[in-house]
Amino acid sequence: MNERAVVLINAFEVPSGADESFLAGWERAHDFLLGQPGYRSSQLHKSVELGADFRYVNVAVWDSEDAFRAATSRPEFRDITMDYPLHSSVYEVVSADQRWVSRAH
Repeated sequence: MNERAVVLINAFEVPSGADESFLAGWERAHDFLLGQPGYRSSQLHKSVELGADFRYVNVAVWDSEDAFRAATSRPEFRDITMDYPLHSSVYEVVSADQRWVSRAH
């Protein structure tokens, strides 16, 4: 069992004009994951480049890869449909600089 904190990075292909639909689906998924064991935090980023392939990128922190896999394998999560192609992977942090502070909050 892997007990190291991990970072999930999801890059979403969301066409221009589909923001409202995408954000509604992301919020449903986010609301479910908020209550799952091992969930720590997430940040949803939107590209400032209009022609970006991945207009939205989610970065989430989990206590472990096992916790992430358990949460996302639940039937309730699988029932939440996201109609946009996504590319994701789980990462371990190898270097971090804690000086960055979001201007959004």
